Amino acid sequence: MEQNNYQGALQKPIASGFNAKSTAGEVIQGIDLHGKIVIVTGGGTGIGLETAKTLSSAGATLIVLARDIAKAKKNLEGINNIELESVDLIDSVSIDAFAGRFLSTERPVHLLINNAGIMWVPLRRDKRGIESQLATNYLAQFQLTARLWPALKKANGARVVNVSSQGHQFAPFDFNDPNFLKRHYETLLGYGQSKTAVNLFSMELDHRAKEFNVRAYSVHPGSIAGTELGRDASKEMFQKMGFLDENGNLLPELAASLKTVPQGAATTVWCATSPLLSGIGGVYCEDGDIAELATDEPRAGGVEPYSVDKVNAEKLWTLTEEMSGIPFHIR
Repeated sequence: MEQNNYQGALQKPIASGFNAKSTAGEVIQGIDLHGKIVIVTGGGTGIGLETAKTLSSAGATLIVLARDIAKAKKNLEGINNIELESVDLIDSVSIDAFAGRFLSTERPVHLLINNAGIMWVPLRRDKRGIESQLATNYLAQFQLTARLWPALKKANGARVVNVSSQGHQFAPFDFNDPNFLKRHYETLLGYGQSKTAVNLFSMELDHRAKEFNVRAYSVHPGSIAGTELGRDASKEMFQKMGFLDENGNLLPELAASLKTVPQGAATTVWCATSPLLSGIGGVYCEDGDIAELATDEPRAGGVEPYSVDKVNAEKLWTLTEEMSGIPFHIR
């Protein structure tokens, strides 16, 4: 009987042995990645950097995609088996240029980690008129995966790990106005929509690609201290969200709940490498395991049903091909 994650059918923890406190270094123990080729977007800073370091430590060859090559080179200094590529994920031409360069090497891609993302940004659009969070957080994942499909298929056992967020709970995907042409723009609605799209794409990609031995996962890393994700947010916005007090200080209860960067990278590394996921794909994961469906009020975690809905996933795939101009025919 065919298994897929439509309607969250597979959203059940599998007793991985890991939890919210687990680190990427703990997750990688016993995993040998020698001979494996890994591509990581946003691998020069934050959890992408930690992911790259961790996978390299297990023997993998890393191709790190970054906007700021000088910063990435400095942060990755001393790490073995690293290749750096300059890619701007909001620029579809830049993505295509990298993919063309990589495919010309005729190497497989064993792990594609679509990690890079933006948040808290004001209304911006790319050259196509697409809202920037949707373009960077989701459409770039779709395009890069589509362009690298021949190399993923060649690996005969590849995994695609798409970094999502619990922030997908901020909003479903708005099929009527995804680019905020008619509705009022709110940055968290844009962010939530983009991450819902990531979940739907991961589920549908897995369904379509598994016959070629390519599996896909979406990941909530957790709320993490020490990343650059909030660089565009104002102090007033964080205060409005209840993160800061009137003096601009992080509330102690929030600070206590934040993950470290090594903890934040753990679920990505787990999805990329865990033998427990052999034969399972299309799932949304958090805290080093498969997440539950979100059913509690207020939401404390898990994946929203609209984010694993079959009709939404199929509809989004078609719309994405139209928006991006990129047909992604898996064969």
